[in-house]
Amino acid sequence: MKYLIHNASILGGDTADVLVSDGTIAQIGQGLQAGDATVIDASGQILLPGLVDPHTHLREPGREDAETVETGTRAAAKGGFTAVHAMANSTPVADTAGVVEQVYELGRKAGWVDVRPVGAVTVGLAGKQLSEIGAMADSRAKVRMFSDDGICVFDPLLMRRALEYVKAFDGVIAQHAQEPRLTEGAQMNEGEVSAVLGLAGWPAVAEESIIARDVLLAEHVGARLHVCHVSTAGSVEIIRWAKARGIQVTAEVTPHHLLLTDEKVRSFDPVYKVNPPLRREADVMALRAGVADGTIDMIGTDHAPHPAESKDCEWGAAAMGMTGLETALSIVQHTLVDTGLIGWPDVARITSGAAARLGRLEDQGRPVAEGEPANLVLVDPEARWTVDPYAMETKGRNSPFAGMQLPGAVRATFFHGHPTVLDGALASARVAQ
Repeated sequence: MKYLIHNASILGGDTADVLVSDGTIAQIGQGLQAGDATVIDASGQILLPGLVDPHTHLREPGREDAETVETGTRAAAKGGFTAVHAMANSTPVADTAGVVEQVYELGRKAGWVDVRPVGAVTVGLAGKQLSEIGAMADSRAKVRMFSDDGICVFDPLLMRRALEYVKAFDGVIAQHAQEPRLTEGAQMNEGEVSAVLGLAGWPAVAEESIIARDVLLAEHVGARLHVCHVSTAGSVEIIRWAKARGIQVTAEVTPHHLLLTDEKVRSFDPVYKVNPPLRREADVMALRAGVADGTIDMIGTDHAPHPAESKDCEWGAAAMGMTGLETALSIVQHTLVDTGLIGWPDVARITSGAAARLGRLEDQGRPVAEGEPANLVLVDPEARWTVDPYAMETKGRNSPFAGMQLPGAVRATFFHGHPTVLDGALASARVAQ
């Protein structure tokens, strides 16, 4: 099928017609003729590269009650994504070639987005011995990112060995920066609000100390390090210092850490329980500034769906995590674009290009240009919509933005030239090739 995207604003700039044919951007110009192509009127809409998430929890295998590859990737497509990196903390853990290939094949058969498995750094996420890193890299899934996300690789010798190992195939270690002894029993950010509520605090230094150690290890061995879900002002400063020193470090921030603060915890609503926790307003502002100046490279949703019983309970017993795939682009617009901190070309970089480079996805995060793969998203920046978790494609109802009115709505998503979303609604999956 051919599609003529008519009158789209490319990266928020000049308007043009874009012809999509055979999975690629065949032509860009003014007044293109439709011929046998289906016409999509994109007047007032912005055309961006399809979004790429470096940090998604799809739960399958093992926790299909919370999410499946099918439901999670439907949510991703609805949110404008054309690729996601599926984290390793499934059951069983994605620490072998067999498990990552299973996740990869599930994603390929679902057909909504590219699913790139993230391999575990250590066997069973236990932090004792390295997993089958080489076998996962050589598998059909071609894993290039490894993480024990949810658990910090705390042993410095093990972390050093992992960093050295992945150099052989240009891989990257993605660290969940959390010093375990400083966060035993932690329930929320350590600060004034935790003191008032009487909840055990998760201090900023628990994140910052691990990042400081790991950037030095990465420098020492000359390897790539990625820092997951940065949440504190101090972390931004450390990463800024490391980049100025020439260390190969990248970092992500979640949409919820760009908007919400620990003041939300005063409600004791478990929807706001997340790891790392919601921080202070000063941290939120530092994170936004870090994105604007390039210290923080990309947006990672940390999409973490849970079944109702894991959140509909008292705060102390509730699971940590929030959904985020279907709200990510709107939160980016709300916190960064509409505040004047960044423009739409920057949105393309932080939501697509940087994450594609991180995971070495050659056909994702590409420029909107002739001859490039047609992984694209159309967004209406003037639209306003109210978040309803029960109307979402994800199984998880634990959205911290429920009831909020957000700007920007995804109108179409093209995955290798196939429209997975049209007129703001799911269309159809792409048949596996």
